[in-house]
Amino acid sequence: MQALGLEVLFKGKNLVRLLGGLGVALKISLISVLISISLGILLGLLMTRRNALIRLVLRVYLEIMRIMPQMVLLFLVFFGTTRALGWDLDGETSSVIVFSLWGTAEMSDLVRGAIISIPKHQYESAEALGLSRSQMYFYIILPQAVRRLIPLSINLITRMIKTTSLVLMIGVVEVIKVAQQIIEANRMASPNAAFGMYLTVFLLYFIACFPISVLARGLEKRWQ
Repeated sequence: MQALGLEVLFKGKNLVRLLGGLGVALKISLISVLISISLGILLGLLMTRRNALIRLVLRVYLEIMRIMPQMVLLFLVFFGTTRALGWDLDGETSSVIVFSLWGTAEMSDLVRGAIISIPKHQYESAEALGLSRSQMYFYIILPQAVRRLIPLSINLITRMIKTTSLVLMIGVVEVIKVAQQIIEANRMASPNAAFGMYLTVFLLYFIACFPISVLARGLEKRWQ
């Protein structure tokens, strides 16, 4: 155990601190995911409209979010808003804003792709049955789109959970930041602490993300 540096886990409250740091990362992820799914569905529907202006604005927003690295967005929101707008945002709030903006953009494109992948005859059949546009989407289009959307959205959710590790750059004490603090505090007594700490962080992220993948596979099998 000493060769792996895992003995550091059981010193004092190190394990509890790591779990607390994971809790911070998951809280940021959960709030961001809920916002991203809600707004992403709405924007995804708007992206399928024939209004050229709406589609252009949303496309520009999507491309900006895709091109801009998340770390740069974090710095812009955390430091930029304080200087430019006088806002005093803490690290967690800034992180939720950034990941919600990014997640909403990605989710909206996934929703758009899932909707436009529905065969044209499904729309024609709904119109032939006399369904209104809202009924057509609610009863026919969206149920099929959701089934196509689940594997892609699960991938996005796990990416968002893993990418929260960047928030340590703006001072948020999440699981990787806690691991770094423990490594620094035990550098002399446990030279291999880095391996043990980062192995533990890997396992914690795996435990957090694996059930989401299992849930996705279960839903896919149920709907096949």
